[in-house]
Amino acid sequence: MPKNSKKTPVRPSPERREELLATAAEVFAAQGYNATTVRRIADAAGMLAGSLYYHFDSKESMLDEILSTFLDELWARYDAVLASGLGPRQKLEALVTESFREIDRHRAAVAIYQKESRHLLDQPRFHYLADSQVRFEQAWLGTLERGVADGAFRADLDIRLTYRFVRDTVWVAASWYRPGGQHSPEEIARQYLSMVLDGIALRE
Repeated sequence: MPKNSKKTPVRPSPERREELLATAAEVFAAQGYNATTVRRIADAAGMLAGSLYYHFDSKESMLDEILSTFLDELWARYDAVLASGLGPRQKLEALVTESFREIDRHRAAVAIYQKESRHLLDQPRFHYLADSQVRFEQAWLGTLERGVADGAFRADLDIRLTYRFVRDTVWVAASWYRPGGQHSPEEIARQYLSMVLDGIALRE
């Protein structure tokens, strides 16, 4: 090898990067973002803190990638449901099912989103969280409003109260759900919908 030549650094594999993000997400979810240090994430990943900076420039970057990846996937699936030709009840069922699937795929990210969003909104890097919240509200309220207008749901339904109930009771599942448990996300969604829709579906 010539004396002045340099070895090209080996870039971390995408798989390793995903593993580190998954580890960071679990630590953030368990300890909170502010209480988590880069050293704590590195310890959980079984590496030196300095080595973690080879993959990410800060814990903020890790959090950003965790949340943006979760929301990008969530909205790709939500948008497909909202653009479908399904009726309001079927859209509500599909949105609930996709929500539980996302909890299955990104449980830690969902937990972080719930706990940290309010504090992160003030940071320019995380302004997209506010946009996502607005879109989320519009999607659910719009589906419920169309359901009332079409006669799929009760005419006396309080739309905003129902939205808050559905939103909170779906996403709180991230606090207890564990992937690979007794019930699949689809089964949990089915059981959940059977309880919710008995209360809001138009009775024959």
